[in-house]
Amino acid sequence: MRNLRFLTPIVKAFLTETAQEATSYGMQVYGGHGFIKEWGMEQLARDTRICTMYEGTTGIQAVDLLGRKVMGSNGELLNVFVQEVRDYCNSLRGNAQFSAWTNALSSHLDEWQQITMDIGKAAASNPDEIGAASVDYLMYSGYVTVAYFWLKMAVKAQEQLDAGTTETDFYKSKLLTTGFYFDRLLTRTRSLVSAIHSGADNLMAMPESMFAIE
Repeated sequence: MRNLRFLTPIVKAFLTETAQEATSYGMQVYGGHGFIKEWGMEQLARDTRICTMYEGTTGIQAVDLLGRKVMGSNGELLNVFVQEVRDYCNSLRGNAQFSAWTNALSSHLDEWQQITMDIGKAAASNPDEIGAASVDYLMYSGYVTVAYFWLKMAVKAQEQLDAGTTETDFYKSKLLTTGFYFDRLLTRTRSLVSAIHSGADNLMAMPESMFAIE
């Protein structure tokens, strides 16, 4: 139940944001025909865009995750989920096939807890740090969480291949997609960490009066 509470804002915001990105790439497959009704991508683009509004907007979910779920529980909800993932990685120790992925995921778990503590320390003197870091923190959390589930899919896929499944292409594609995710998508966390550590000042520096349009 605690994991359900913790993961809910990640599911609502991270998956709806990345759904828009995935749909955009899907439209590009069709070139100049991407947004015509016949291919169905036009409807998917509408659906994924409205999902971000149905789920209360990413900003709200991000503040819920970092402010209420993580800081509000003194890190307990985060630590429970991190321990689950860490235990799974440890269960794969000694399996050379998955070592690069388990090492990468374990490193991100350590970093996830560290940046959480960094934000907490900064927020002790400036409450704006929570809001300023929240969206980048949610996206970081999403990339790490999805990496965990891709690792689980890869392990299951290899089990099926070892068992002699006839659907070899399907399960091999899971392994290849996992490699793609860890190498090209999980690495997006580098820029997110940099943004989080940049602090709230660059966001709050402009006085309210400068936002007025005359």
